[in-house]
Amino acid sequence: MRGTLYGPLTGFGLIVALIACIADQASKLYLLFVFDLAAHGPVRLGPFIDFVLTKNTGISYGLFQTQGAVGHAVLVLVKVLAVILLWVWLARARERLAAISLGLIIGGAIGNTIDRLAYGWVADFVYFHISTASWRFGWYVFNLADVAIVAGVIGLLYESLVVDRAAKAP
Repeated sequence: MRGTLYGPLTGFGLIVALIACIADQASKLYLLFVFDLAAHGPVRLGPFIDFVLTKNTGISYGLFQTQGAVGHAVLVLVKVLAVILLWVWLARARERLAAISLGLIIGGAIGNTIDRLAYGWVADFVYFHISTASWRFGWYVFNLADVAIVAGVIGLLYESLVVDRAAKAP
């Protein structure tokens, strides 16, 4: 069991996960209950970024929206299973980049799952957009958990495509 759930970098990766989850939850708690983003409406932070409250009942990018208890339970179970599998992967990690990346993904997944369990939806609030007089592009509304997950995936891809090749090069 020790080899399956705990390896040389597991503790490090779990600390990264804890930091990512705390940062995500702190930002959401502040924006939901202290600043009250729902009451203040969209808040312009700059020419390309706003804070808006979106109640995401689906998964990443608003896919697979669910309204009922069964769909909600399925999404929670999928997240729990994903975290377990990522933890097993983390236990086998041998590189710090992999541990950081997996920790970011685990922390983001847990942060969004906490929302789903607490509210029945995930609080998304960062809206990136570009607009001109004749053209407008708006990215999906996201949160810090989503940023952690994407950063973790990028780290794993980088390690897989660049670091592994460099290590194997003659």
